[in-house]
Amino acid sequence: MTKEEFMREAIRLSIVNVESGKGGPFGAIVVKDGRIIARGTNQVTALHDPTAHAEVIAIRNACRELESFQLEGCELYTSCEPCPMCLGAIYWARPAKVYFANTQRDAAAIGFDDQHIYEELALPHNQRRLPQEQLLADEALEAFALWQKIENKTPY
Repeated sequence: MTKEEFMREAIRLSIVNVESGKGGPFGAIVVKDGRIIARGTNQVTALHDPTAHAEVIAIRNACRELESFQLEGCELYTSCEPCPMCLGAIYWARPAKVYFANTQRDAAAIGFDDQHIYEELALPHNQRRLPQEQLLADEALEAFALWQKIENKTPY
C-alpha cells in the first residue's frame, strides 16, 4: 500500500466513527513493514475517557500487537494533526514517522480547539488557569532514588 492508501484508511475510520455515533471525527492506524498492525478511533464519549483519542487507542493496540512499549520502525497515520496529549504519547511511543491529514485549524473550526493547551504549557505553573501546586517534593524523590539504583531496569 502507498502512504496515500494508508491515510485513506485513517480517514475512512474517522468517517465510520462519526456515522456510528461512537465518537469524534478522528481515526488513526499504525503501520509496520508495510502492513497495518493497529487501528484506533476516537472513543472519548463511548468510553467516558478523555484520553481515548484515536492516536492513543491506535498506539495502545499496536503496542499490544508488538508486545512492546515502543513503536520502533512504525509509522502513524492519523486523520488529523495530533493534539498536545496525543503528540506527547506519540513522542513516548517513538514511531519513525507521523502522517496527518486535517490540521489543528481544521479541528478548531469544528470545535476541537487545543490552542489554549499550547498556551497554558508555555506559562509558569503558578500562572496557569488550572491551579498547580508542588507538594512533598523531597519525599517523592525517594521513588526516583530507588529507580536510579535498580541495575536491571528497563529504561523507557
